Amino acid sequence: MGDGRYRLLAQFGVDERAAAQLWRAQDGQLRRDVALTLLMGDPGDHAAATAARRTLERATHTARITHHGQARILDVLGPGNGIGRDEGLLGIVVADWAQGTDLVDVIAEHPLPPATAARLLEPLAVAVESAHHQGLVLGVDHPQRVRVSAEGTLKLAFPGPLPQATLFDDVRGLGAILYLLLTSRWPLPNPPAGVARAPIGPDGRVVAPRAMYGYVPHDLSAAAVRSLDDSPGGIRTAAGLIRVLERAKSVPDVTQTIAAVDDEEEDYPDDDGAVWTTRRPSNNRAKRRKLAIGVTALAVATVGVLAWLGTQLIGFFGSDGTAAGGPVAIAPPPGGGAPSAPAQPTPTTPIDAADVKVFNTKGTPDNPKRVNRAVDGDPATGWRTDKYQDQFPTLKPGVGIMASFAEAVPFSEVTIDSPTPGTVVEIRSASSEKPELDETKVIGKATLQAGQNKLQLDAAEPTQHLLVWITTLGEGNVSELVEIVFTRTG
Repeated sequence: MGDGRYRLLAQFGVDERAAAQLWRAQDGQLRRDVALTLLMGDPGDHAAATAARRTLERATHTARITHHGQARILDVLGPGNGIGRDEGLLGIVVADWAQGTDLVDVIAEHPLPPATAARLLEPLAVAVESAHHQGLVLGVDHPQRVRVSAEGTLKLAFPGPLPQATLFDDVRGLGAILYLLLTSRWPLPNPPAGVARAPIGPDGRVVAPRAMYGYVPHDLSAAAVRSLDDSPGGIRTAAGLIRVLERAKSVPDVTQTIAAVDDEEEDYPDDDGAVWTTRRPSNNRAKRRKLAIGVTALAVATVGVLAWLGTQLIGFFGSDGTAAGGPVAIAPPPGGGAPSAPAQPTPTTPIDAADVKVFNTKGTPDNPKRVNRAVDGDPATGWRTDKYQDQFPTLKPGVGIMASFAEAVPFSEVTIDSPTPGTVVEIRSASSEKPELDETKVIGKATLQAGQNKLQLDAAEPTQHLLVWITTLGEGNVSELVEIVFTRTG
């Protein structure tokens, strides 16, 4: 193959969308291992040959990208350029071999802990963002093209963007990989062998990771789902996903130590097997289990903490539900030891909305195409109402933003950054994203000052929809919301 230069060693996957085979091979001239993406097909098939030629052209363009999130492209070969016309090949993309292990192998037994998933994915997302700044599609949209490097980060190991791939396809691919890391399920069509398809909810969308595994943070779960959605409420750029990953990776995981893989029967002894292994998938479940980063310890630790908190509450409250008189006895944590300090107040956590829309009960919506700017994390952008001749409710009772979340959660506060003082807003819980106004419930209200405003919310049942409802416009009969941050309890 390649005029006898490359000797195939082991196949690592198949991308049926491009009729591509993914191989590890040896470069006979340089005596080193390389990754080959083989574009298979009949050279006489005009459509297939055209698609392969486009893939090779795009791979040639991305070869100038140097980033540790992508294997370096060494060569691009087409028919008549190192490929015989009788080999059933339409092209070859040659890249550096990425030491490590297959992504599919890592999640074979268990999903990864959330912070670990965020740390793995971030370098790949940064590589995508770098390529997009140059107007290039990287082709991060298939799990078998991605490997986990020896450094513990994801790398595009088998480059070769599909001819029809767009910039958003890269973002969707990142979201799908995040979903895979969190659930061990693939949310896009044609999952690879050995990987189950993501479950679909009653609304026709994939079920959010947090609905499957309650320990997944709300914002990380929502980011995975929103990255799959090309509607205005979805995450459309790698930069938007990177912001969520940066927050999530800073939260420590309670996990087991990653066990080293035994050296016996190692196919490629030049690999560093201390943390990740390059061994092909094995039917030996004991060995495959060593590849996965377990979440069992996380669940055990969570149960232990809940049991401890329950013990403290029993010691603090009397049988009638009121605080017992006299000194408060703090029960020791499970397993004995010295008594611990009293429990701290319930923590709060910012949570990203899965979708935002302008909520309007009369007339036309105000700037619906810019509503995402109110929750994009960028203080330089915002959403504003139309400029009205008369104050509300002369023309309409108000206008607002309906934020929908991946699932129902309890909220503690909403922070609104606004440059239009005098704006009066109500925070309302809703049972759906399109309710009647009188079906919503006011759980917070404030007159905004210029700058950041924190609205404490009344204790309420968890809700999946929050309405930021403007009842009085700011100065000049216009209101602007630069940034809205929703904070959940716990």
